Amino acid sequence: MEARFRGTQGSFTLDVAFAAPGRGVTALFGPSGCGKTTVLRCVAGLQRLDGRFALDGEVWQDGDAFRPTHARPIGYVFQEASLFPHLSVRANLLYGHRRTVGRGVAETIRVDEVIELLGLGRLFDRAVPHLSGGERQRVAIGRALLSQPKLLLMDEPLAALDRFSKDEILPYLERLHDALSVPVLYVSHDIAEVERLADHLVLLDNGRVVASGPVQELQADPTLPTARMPEAGVTLPASVAGFDPAYGLTALALHGGRLLVPGDLGAEGTPRRVRIAASDVSLARRPAADSTILNVLPGRITAAEPQDGVQVMAVVALGEDGAGARLLARVTRKSWEALGLAPGQPVYAQIKGVALVNREAAQAPGSPALGKNSGSPPIV
Repeated sequence: MEARFRGTQGSFTLDVAFAAPGRGVTALFGPSGCGKTTVLRCVAGLQRLDGRFALDGEVWQDGDAFRPTHARPIGYVFQEASLFPHLSVRANLLYGHRRTVGRGVAETIRVDEVIELLGLGRLFDRAVPHLSGGERQRVAIGRALLSQPKLLLMDEPLAALDRFSKDEILPYLERLHDALSVPVLYVSHDIAEVERLADHLVLLDNGRVVASGPVQELQADPTLPTARMPEAGVTLPASVAGFDPAYGLTALALHGGRLLVPGDLGAEGTPRRVRIAASDVSLARRPAADSTILNVLPGRITAAEPQDGVQVMAVVALGEDGAGARLLARVTRKSWEALGLAPGQPVYAQIKGVALVNREAAQAPGSPALGKNSGSPPIV
């Protein structure tokens, strides 16, 4: 995916350029008013600014060449579900499907697949006014998918939902992530959503790209705005390495070490995703002799950035050689100087808390894979 747009609207100037994988979920993240929705509308052809957009080598805009919205193979999910209120769930879902497949477009995403992945079976014959907010948004996502898009655009699809409805719909979005071969461009200003769903991140601020890259890489960059957020942290892939029934603890293996977390998290080898907040990591020059902290891992400081004159954000790469996964550790400047810490030094990362990101990283046997060919690799 290659995007470049530049133009002015009133007093706001957009000047962005980024490249992203043509698969998985790419999140456009930043504060309100930074240009996220404008970029999405430019990709959809709903707004025309100078620039270029191409997907898998297929050019939709370049200079004077401009493909209109109706000719772009996109599915668009807005903040509000925008369903047809006089039609049933079934009729809403089949509306876009008939218009595309009926014109001879190949059906790569089938109705039964969408119904199963989004849990729409029991809603199929229900009237739209009788749906909850989360149910409406699931139907809107299903309708967009059944239009057989080559790109799915999602403009803060959870913004209009309350916390309960968000928690209801997020697992379905995670299932789509793991089953969907169609790339997704996802707009959000909620870092928790991005961490759960995205593979690639484009950080925007004031109409410009601050940084672009894999989520894990950008999270572990102490110079970026995300590291200055109170909830700064990293999300890491892990896998179940064993379970201790005597203490009810699961061992999770990640690059450079192992973590112990409460509960039985599945069979050995089950993929998981964990989040470690910078505020939950403290640093020590040597392991503590007596401590209630179970997860104390060796590593090396690879970078550090002062914050607000009081704190320091340090990046710690796990493993004796510092070649493993990277964590963030937010420590006071007083502690930093008292311990004589600096980049390159070996340390022990004392991890006080680990959050499990409830992502269905492994597909259940027999569950559908939307739009995948039998020979295409899975999205992880």
